[in-house]
Amino acid sequence: MLALHHYPGNASMIVHILLRELKLPFELKLVNRTRGAHQSPEYLKLNPNGLIPVLEDGPLVLYETAAICLHLVDTHSKARLAPALGTPQRAHFYKWLVWMSNSLQTALIAYFYPERWVDDGNEDGAAQVREHAQARAGGLLAQLDAQLASHGQPWLLGADYSALDPYALVLCRWTRGFKGPAARPAREWPQLGAYLQRMLARPAVQRVLADEGLAQPWV
Repeated sequence: MLALHHYPGNASMIVHILLRELKLPFELKLVNRTRGAHQSPEYLKLNPNGLIPVLEDGPLVLYETAAICLHLVDTHSKARLAPALGTPQRAHFYKWLVWMSNSLQTALIAYFYPERWVDDGNEDGAAQVREHAQARAGGLLAQLDAQLASHGQPWLLGADYSALDPYALVLCRWTRGFKGPAARPAREWPQLGAYLQRMLARPAVQRVLADEGLAQPWV
């Protein structure tokens, strides 16, 4: 039995959606980060970085969201949530997966936790990091919007839904509170706005929103 260690709305939501899309049986295990459960000795045995999610697949314990996504699409290849191996489309799948993990997600982490990049008590420095991170994320949202515009198809890679789409939804969702001149929320971009509504209409996404108890606005 698969087990997903998660917290509502976190990066674990990406894996949660993917599991629902694959229609796999799994156990959902809450890691209550508001009470420091992600730093408990028990959880650190699963992920020494203290980050969420962790996926348990029998004896396999896996962390890093992108790695979990790759594991699931590879072990359930008949679902075709990634392009065929060895194709140019698969190469672009890898590119966008790494881009979302390494570029957009990283910028958003700096936006939400700017104090991690400055000395303790440096509130002005943290505010500057936050502003620059929001601007960086805005430029990256523009790339996502341009990708959708480049092919005019419903999903990130084109006509076929893939594991990239839950990833994009969750990261775009994190921008819903953007305000000010640095960057606007993903829902306000011309292509991304309609794309996010298509994502929200998927039954797997609706199930996850309900399971995680997430309130509107969802994006």
